[in-house]
Parts: sequence; structure tokens; C-alpha cells
Amino acid sequence: MRGLPGSLLALALTVTLAHAQPAPPIEPEAPTAPGAKAADAADPAAPGASRASRPSPFTSATPQPVFPVPASLGGPVTFNCGSAKKGTMALAASSVYSESAAGWDFKSAPKVDGGVCSSDKPFFFSIAVPEGNYRVTVTFGGGETSENLVRAEARRLMLEKIAVKAAATVSRSFDVNVRVAEFNNPDGTPNRVRLKAREYGNLNWDNKLTLEFNGTNPSFHSIAITPLVGAKAEPVAYLAGDSTMVDQDNDPAASWGQQLPRFFLPGVVIANEAESGETSASFQGELRFAKVMSVIKPGDFFFMQFNHNDQKPGAVPLDKYKEILADFAAQVRAKGATPVIVTAQNRRTFDESGHVTNSLAEYPQAARDVASANHIALIDLTAMSKVLYEAMGPEGSKHLFHGTDITHFDNYGAYELARCIVHGIREEKLPIAKLLDPAVPDFDPAKFDPFETFVLAGTPAPKRAPGAPPPNTPEP
Repeated sequence: MRGLPGSLLALALTVTLAHAQPAPPIEPEAPTAPGAKAADAADPAAPGASRASRPSPFTSATPQPVFPVPASLGGPVTFNCGSAKKGTMALAASSVYSESAAGWDFKSAPKVDGGVCSSDKPFFFSIAVPEGNYRVTVTFGGGETSENLVRAEARRLMLEKIAVKAAATVSRSFDVNVRVAEFNNPDGTPNRVRLKAREYGNLNWDNKLTLEFNGTNPSFHSIAITPLVGAKAEPVAYLAGDSTMVDQDNDPAASWGQQLPRFFLPGVVIANEAESGETSASFQGELRFAKVMSVIKPGDFFFMQFNHNDQKPGAVPLDKYKEILADFAAQVRAKGATPVIVTAQNRRTFDESGHVTNSLAEYPQAARDVASANHIALIDLTAMSKVLYEAMGPEGSKHLFHGTDITHFDNYGAYELARCIVHGIREEKLPIAKLLDPAVPDFDPAKFDPFETFVLAGTPAPKRAPGAPPPNTPEP
């Protein structure tokens, strides 16, 4: 693969705008638990309050962050550990990321020796790139045996358990989406997504591509990055939903949307546009849907899963919910893309006989009705999660969730739910099913992966701007 000369790469990465000070992301709030008191839901400051009843953070007085927009890469670029070869860039232990130079990020740096970047703990690599999709190819290997895990952006799982023997090499590729808040309206006028305060500084909105190298003795020789433009453009699967689908910022929280990229080979890009607290209506109001419509193209996919927040008091009534889902599907189809409705996964609520109780009201059936009436592909995660939870039982299913939460998942739960989605993609015979990793067999929710043998290295401590408040700062 031919890389950019050093002088051109430096020019391509130069940024002329200054960073605004971002605020940090925070942990998502849990939806109202079944049986919560009506008084709690009526209080705008209460954790279970509906988005409709809470003070809006999107008033004209709310500042929105302004980030620099990097210039486009002129073509593929390759980084080698140690000395640079013809057409490549060299990585040293002192290669620190900046707006004009790719390198190690978040005060982490591996040892660079003998053409190998390696460490006994996780480390991060970042490069400023414009919005778009990228093929990343890593040549793993080093002087010692290693098992490598790679995440991209805000902890999206791309590769896991890439085992390499000492002195051997293994190359693996994956495709990554990088996005910005800015977009153009259909008439060409500029617009931007209305980010929440907790999204400021989030790795999904920072105008750089970030890779996390983790596992046991993570080691590699080179990283190659290729813009997927023109003839190299690929189908994109856009994900729209709430906190059960979002790229969670901090361990141990995770979501199925965050784990989904791991199950695909190169050839399709997973673009997770979900955000905590969203309803189908707020996904419109905050211009997140308009943003997707500005970039979606024929051959792409749009997965939508809304329920947990729509059902809150005063949020989105059933009729409106059905209307929005149908409208989303119609607009996606008008762009030549394929809509997919996903019913929401159950909360972990059991009756005395060990059966999952319905905490989702009539919204899953409403979603099924929309899919049926409009001939839209449907993945019934409500049904599959019920089978999974009941197979694990009231106690065993606790392993799927983050702490005492009954809605949000840890890495294990997110992984199992992602496998349910993969099964649904196969069942619906979606075209991207042919790009699923054949090394991972199909999934039966009744025969889950044992928790005792599940291993997925955690991401290091939360990454925040210097001096920023902790990630538990309440949402405005």
C-alpha cells in the first residue's frame, strides 16, 4: 500500500482552527424502573423524568462546541514502528498526537524497539482526519507472544483475541466511521447536530480517529489507514437509538451497538449515531436524523431502535411513535437505503415463576405493526432478549447488566445482545449478512456464551479534558 510522503501528510493534517474547551461525557441515566412513583416522573429533575418534561438543554443560550475540521487525507498513509520505509511515516515512543501530527494519545505510549510497538498495558493512537469512513489495517506481532484487542473511537469493539506467536505476524483489517456534528441541509445551507453537554469531548465527535490497543502484550509493526472514498466507498449501516445502543464512554458500561462492528469483516461500516436519553422524536428534534439523511446513500442501511425513553410519561405516544418510525423508513427508502426496525430489548424484570415481565408497554408490538404494514425488515430483540434472560434466570442474568442496573449492559451483556442482532441480520437475509465474520457461529439466545469463560479487556480510566468535572455531572 502506497503512503503519503511526509511533507504532504503534514500538510494534510494541519488544522487552522482552535479547539474550544469541551465538557466531558457522563454516564447515561437509567429509564424509570417499572413501578416508579408518578411523582418521580413528574419532577423535571428526577432521573425517571420524561425528556418532554425536563428543561431543554437546546435553548439559544446553550453554547455548542466548535472543533477544528482537519483537511482531507490525500490518500492512504502507513505508519511503521521505528524507522520509516519509503512512502511511510515513522512511529517512535516520542510520537505524541497533536492536531498536526499522528501519534500516541491520552498520555500512553508503547515501547518502540526493533520495528515493534508493544506494551504490557493498553495504549492509544490518534490521527486527525475529516468526517468519513476508513479502512484500518494493523500488522500485529513482536518478539513475544501476544493476544490483541482493538477498539476505535468511543470504545467500539473492532477486533478481539488476535493471537500472534513470538516473531510471527498477523494482519487484520476493519472499517471505521468518523463523524462531525456539522452537515448541510438539502438546500446547501449549513447546520449541525444539537449535541448534549455530555457529548462535548466524546471520542465520536472530536475530529480524529482514535484506536485503542489492548489485550495481553499488545504489539504491532504497522498501521495503514485508507479513506474509503470513490471506488473504495462501502455500504454503511447507521444505528439510531438510545443508551442501550450508544457507544458508552466508560467501562464497565457497554451496548450492543458498540460491540456490533466486531462481528463484521471489512466491506461494511457500522456508524453508531445512537445517543443516551433519545426518543424517536428527540432524534429528529436534535437533528440527528437530518444528519444521517445528509450522508446516507443507496445501498446503506438504517437500524432504528426506540422504546425505553419513548414510553416515559409525556414523551412519545404510541400513535406518534408509529408515525415517526414509518416516516424514518420512508425517508431512508427515498435515499435508496434499507430501513431495519429493531424492537427494544427487555429490562431485567422477572415474575415469581422466573418469566420476564413486560416493562416495555405496547411499543414493541407497535414497532412490529409498522414493520409489517410497511414491509420493513424486523429484528425482534424483545423476543430474543426474553429467551436469553429466562435461559440465564433471575440471578444469572444479572451478569449481563451494569451494576444493579436493569436496563444498561456491561461488556458481557452487550456482546450477547450484539450476537442476537447478528442472528436477526442472518434471519432477515439482509445483504450485509454475507460480510459477517464466519469464525463466529450463529447464535441461539437459549444457549448463551458462559459468563465464566467470557474475557474482554476493559478500557482504561475515563478520558476527559484537563480540568473538566467528573463524568457523573448531571445532564442540563
